[in-house]
Amino acid sequence: MDTEHTGANPDLLLPRSRAANERLHALIPGGAHTYAKGDDQYPENLAPVISHGRGAHVWDIDGNRYVEYGSGLRSVSLGHAHPRVTEAVRRELDRGSNFVRPSVVELEAAERFLATVPTAEMVKFAKNGSDATTAAVRLARAATGRPRVAVCADHPFFSVDDWFIGTTPMSAGIPESTNELTVAFPYGDLAATEELLTRYQGEVACLILEPATHTEPPPGYLAGLRELADRHGCVLVFDEMITGLRWSEAGAQGLYGVVPDLSTFGKALGNGFAVSALAGRRELMERGGLRHPGDRVFLLSTTHGAETHSLAAAMAVLTTYVEEGVTARLHALGERLAAGVRAAAAGMGVGDHVVVRGRASNLVFATLDEKGQPSQEYRTLFLRRLLAGGVLAPSFVVSSALSDADIDHTVEVVAQACAVYRKALDAGDPTPWLGGRPVKPVFRRLA
Repeated sequence: MDTEHTGANPDLLLPRSRAANERLHALIPGGAHTYAKGDDQYPENLAPVISHGRGAHVWDIDGNRYVEYGSGLRSVSLGHAHPRVTEAVRRELDRGSNFVRPSVVELEAAERFLATVPTAEMVKFAKNGSDATTAAVRLARAATGRPRVAVCADHPFFSVDDWFIGTTPMSAGIPESTNELTVAFPYGDLAATEELLTRYQGEVACLILEPATHTEPPPGYLAGLRELADRHGCVLVFDEMITGLRWSEAGAQGLYGVVPDLSTFGKALGNGFAVSALAGRRELMERGGLRHPGDRVFLLSTTHGAETHSLAAAMAVLTTYVEEGVTARLHALGERLAAGVRAAAAGMGVGDHVVVRGRASNLVFATLDEKGQPSQEYRTLFLRRLLAGGVLAPSFVVSSALSDADIDHTVEVVAQACAVYRKALDAGDPTPWLGGRPVKPVFRRLA
């Protein structure tokens, strides 16, 4: 079956996906290689297993077609199988992908990246965001001689490595001595951050945060953090995994005009291909190189970190963003979507319960209960109705491949979901509309 935007299918069944999910769990812990893609994040028995994607659409192995949001956990911002990206990758595949010495593509990709992000002076590529953020932390510790890392408590994820995961409910296997070296500061509160730096005077190697998320930084906040870091002698690290390219071609640092010491990029950088980057000031970055007199830092050194086809993908992405004004298109599409969803929710009387938040290029939604509190039960109801209407949307993060017709269809399906949401609110209990157990948060102590 191919839904082709034909309307809701309240009796959506996914027999092949259900069978594949069972096989996935038998072979792969969690049933997926990324926790945020697990079937526990979706209504029971309605976690589609994907066959393929093109543009803003994906098809599951049962033959259903969906308009997809948050593609590849925000990584596929140009849409699946984007022709400029796939053609750049194909050109490299026939030339070999990995050699015993650097490829010229490594030089070309570094030049292209630094031309796009001129606030950085050097860059080193890797395959995933965690490697890049952990390298930034190691570099900050080496440069300052300090042990502690200060992470923004209001941002959900920085790395799979111990220095961060030890702060989450999934901290099993991480020594408490490691956890004690990571401290937290609140986003937007300079006074609290200064108090933290004073309390651990001379101990904090770096402040690491996403420069913006679902809220814009308060006026003067990022500049204030820059001043605090300088005054207390610690390294300022911007995690631009999400904001990179989506906020501006040069990331949030390019948009807000505050230059960090180090920054990390990924996700949109490869349009689904595995590539990330650590970038920053030459004085710091060169400590991981060969042209300085001090102790060497094992910065980033990975066998597959500079595969030529992934770097070619990154260059094609950067070129496409600049030449085609992709960031502006993402904002325009997001604004259209946000306005439509808000109008649909308000029209069904749930405008205070289905809430769209975030920058237009990075929209998320909250599902609130009768008391205005976040609810996994109502999220389950909402996701279930979206899936039935052919919309796969763990978030409302747009890709530039979306069409106006895709967004119009999404808004229509949201309106149908909100009508059911209203019924559940009136009943005071969403249980009859869940179809099984509620969806679960990623970070939780017990399975």
